[in-house]
Amino acid sequence: MDNTAATRQTAHEYVDRLESRDWPGLAGLLTDDVVYEMPQTRERIRGRDDFLRFNVDYPGDWHLRVRRVVADDQMAALWLDVRDGAEQQDACVWLDVTEDGLISRIVDYWPEPYDPPPGREHLTERW
Repeated sequence: MDNTAATRQTAHEYVDRLESRDWPGLAGLLTDDVVYEMPQTRERIRGRDDFLRFNVDYPGDWHLRVRRVVADDQMAALWLDVRDGAEQQDACVWLDVTEDGLISRIVDYWPEPYDPPPGREHLTERW
């Protein structure tokens, strides 16, 4: 399997382990010094143990489903459907994967929907 295929597989496994709350399995996908970043809140978590604790303690009955994975060599981008009860939100996640196939960096974007600015209605359609 080439690097791109292995990275794509790791990306899918990452989401599968989170969704199933398989914390030991998730730990096995991460480097000891993994870095997790959330740009909107400017939060950073350093280290596998703290990242696992963050997820174990995260509130709600959240669920993840992969909409799309794009991988190239040792990087992957994921578009996720995230649900917590009746609430749905999209998330975009970027993964950096080491030569050994472990995730070393995770960047998690949580875009919020908003109304477009006026003046471009003639160019766009809303869905």
